Amino acid sequence: MHASESSTDTHRDRVAYTRWLAVGSVLGLIVLGLAWELWLAPLRPGGSWLALKVLPLCIPLAGLLRNRMYTYRWLSLLVWVYFTEGAVRAYSDRGLSTQFALAEVALCLVLFAACVLHVRIRLGKASHD
Repeated sequence: MHASESSTDTHRDRVAYTRWLAVGSVLGLIVLGLAWELWLAPLRPGGSWLALKVLPLCIPLAGLLRNRMYTYRWLSLLVWVYFTEGAVRAYSDRGLSTQFALAEVALCLVLFAACVLHVRIRLGKASHD
């Protein structure tokens, strides 16, 4: 195996890792949002319309799975809306909802890092070719 083949394999592995980290984070945010607002700690007994907040997260899934660079770029901006919600609710909510808000913040940070790293890795490889 030549050095360039090893480098290509490493690049491919890093792209795949950040891709699946981003997909996993988005799926985690969707599951968390639904469970939080419908069953585990809804704002109102029996569930809350706030569960609809996960709908915008369904849109980027196709782009992430197709490895579309544009999706990673705009998702790295959209994630801050969810981060802000998590931070505000971690401060203002009580009980179990606080834990879910902190989990939302953590998933948002992982998603942002995955998006940024994915874009950097892919653009870095393009500039070296």
